[in-house]
Amino acid sequence: MDNPKKIALLYPYYGKFPWYFKFFIESCKYNPSVDFIIFTDIKINDELPKNIIVIEYSFLELKKLISEKIGFSVSLNSPYKLCDFKPAYGVIFSEFITDYDFWGHGDIDLIFGNIRTFMTDEILDNFDVVCVRDEYVTGFFTLFRNNEFVNKLYEESKDYKFVFQNEKNFVFDECGNLFSELQAGESIFELESEIETMTHVIKRLNQEEKIRAYFDFFVVEGVPGNLLWDNGTLSFKDQYEILLYHLISFKNFPHFVPFFWKKVPSKFYIGKNYFSSYPEKSFRIKFYKIFFEFYLSILNLKEAFSRWLENLKISTLLFFNKNAYDVTEVVIIIDNKKTRKVKRLEKKQINGKASKEIFSIK
Repeated sequence: MDNPKKIALLYPYYGKFPWYFKFFIESCKYNPSVDFIIFTDIKINDELPKNIIVIEYSFLELKKLISEKIGFSVSLNSPYKLCDFKPAYGVIFSEFITDYDFWGHGDIDLIFGNIRTFMTDEILDNFDVVCVRDEYVTGFFTLFRNNEFVNKLYEESKDYKFVFQNEKNFVFDECGNLFSELQAGESIFELESEIETMTHVIKRLNQEEKIRAYFDFFVVEGVPGNLLWDNGTLSFKDQYEILLYHLISFKNFPHFVPFFWKKVPSKFYIGKNYFSSYPEKSFRIKFYKIFFEFYLSILNLKEAFSRWLENLKISTLLFFNKNAYDVTEVVIIIDNKKTRKVKRLEKKQINGKASKEIFSIK
């Protein structure tokens, strides 16, 4: 490829790198014409590919930089809130991207295929913003042309100051949690939204012909299985080459991953809840699945027994001290879907003083 448009993807990351980080890194290595810039205070001892640039930056330093670049004091109390600032990375990290034609924001819970297969010269020559789903802007990968107007698109939202000064995460970089409605085919302009998100902004400005935005479906999410990563090329069902696999759902489900791999192999399969050197229909994988289902059933039995013991503890306390405790019951939400009732026992006030002793069954 002669003189391709230069791309930098920006990743502020704080906390601890997860188990899938090594897969992310390996997939970056196979995209040598794209630079991946990680801002972090985590010590990385592993040897990294030349196109992964690690810049030591503390979280407090980053918060100060963001306030300076944005022009007012921002609310940034946890790394998770960084999602709302992704659209402003072109301004925040302007000194680091001066040599690039495009910059992008993204996440590390993904595995890349061949980026240049999808981010072609034709697309980069003709569009200012490149989105990899057709319904909304995605926080895990979006490209922006590196110029002053595009870098400040976030200011086109009437709510950007409110978002940046509020500690809540509004999913400003994407669509404000309207994912299901947009995937069902509804228009973001016809839906009620707490704020005007980047999907509102980019789709509106595209309609007004103030920018040229490209929307297409280049990715796989969920847990479909049937994925193959082979020397930097990622395919689905042996039929479709894809830009990336987003592990947003995969990482939250019970899974077994071959951690005995000292290094990521040049070829591996991704099933619904596993990574493997063997295809899904192989005898070995069928055996692994049976073993894993048995393992999960043991974990479920262990959890059920633990809850039974807690119930027994509470019942015993109430039997011998029925007037000493207040009992309350609340409902908690697990993974945004499942719900579970929780009993709480708290000692009643004695002589006007509340006891700190609390028992709960989770």
